[in-house]
Amino acid sequence: MAWNEPGSNGGQDKEPWGKRGGRNQGPPDLDEVFSKLTHKLSGLFGGKMPSIGGGNIAGIGVIVVVGMIIWGVSGFYTIGEAERGVVLRFGKYSHIVPPGLNWKPNFIDTVTTVNVEAIRSLRGSGDMLTKDENVVRIEMDVQYRVADPQKYLYSVTNADDSLRQATDSALRAVVGDAVMDEILTTGRQQIRERTQVEINRITDRYNMGLLVVDVNFDTARPPEQVKDAFDDAIAAREDEERFTREAEAYRNDVLPKAKGRSERLKKEALGYHEKTVNGAQGDVAQFDKLLPEYLAAPKVTRARLYLETMENVFSRTSKVLIDSQEGGNNLLYLPLDKLMNQTPQTPQKRYSGEISAPDYGLTLENTTVAPGTSTPRQSTSRPGRY
Repeated sequence: MAWNEPGSNGGQDKEPWGKRGGRNQGPPDLDEVFSKLTHKLSGLFGGKMPSIGGGNIAGIGVIVVVGMIIWGVSGFYTIGEAERGVVLRFGKYSHIVPPGLNWKPNFIDTVTTVNVEAIRSLRGSGDMLTKDENVVRIEMDVQYRVADPQKYLYSVTNADDSLRQATDSALRAVVGDAVMDEILTTGRQQIRERTQVEINRITDRYNMGLLVVDVNFDTARPPEQVKDAFDDAIAAREDEERFTREAEAYRNDVLPKAKGRSERLKKEALGYHEKTVNGAQGDVAQFDKLLPEYLAAPKVTRARLYLETMENVFSRTSKVLIDSQEGGNNLLYLPLDKLMNQTPQTPQKRYSGEISAPDYGLTLENTTVAPGTSTPRQSTSRPGRY
């Protein structure tokens, strides 16, 4: 009767392997256990095989097949999208496994996954000596990622700790080659770039399998004893830069205007030059045409030129020429130029018993008339030529 059949007392007084329990009972018989397991497996497949030495050949084959299936199924594994698998075969590096579903022979290959896309951060700080023998406190942050998983795992003992030491060495080398003013003010960007290049050079030389993505300077400050003096120096440098920018803005405002005026004067001078040259050339051409006429009739040509010149001159003057005859006759004339430029007169006063002639700007010379004689109605003087 089996230990789990009814009436067996629930198997409390027997071992699962068919033997009664007891404190002093020894380990189960391996041959019996193997025989029972083979019998059950043979029953599942519906046949019995001859036994050899207490075992069953079919049962052994089944066990081997089941074990191989379990071994094969347990070898499947998955690599993430951002990961790479480093395979060791019998403890020696074999190859890199890409992302996805993969299989490895258990007890032969060992796979270690490494994230190659995650950005890792490493912080560093310390007091460092500059080129001009000043001490500066620097705090920085290094961002990096794994570039080669095999080198990252097996080229150095601890790649992250090695990177920390390489960062400290590179930063001290770069800071020791710069003056303090550059570190605190204008040279921070150059120092950051040089530090990144130096760290990558060290990691490549030691085959760490790491790639430095960026280096950020959090703070760079002098010691507390001289901090106030350096703050004043930085403020003065900022004022200098501000004044320089203001001067450049003023220059950018004034120079275009000056250049515009200069170009305008140049164009005006060029226009005046062309006008003068063209006028002179026109006069020359006119005289060239006039010369044959003058040679043909000098007097007529001279008189015509004189009359044209006088007409041109008198048309632009306000002078009046009077050709008076001998005998001192008086002449009454109208100053037309003054009448044209005269402002409107104010209204005349009301009649007050005397008649006053309005002043039209006329000039009347005094004429002496003998008693008993009448004033001549018309002057014998001849008006001048205009």
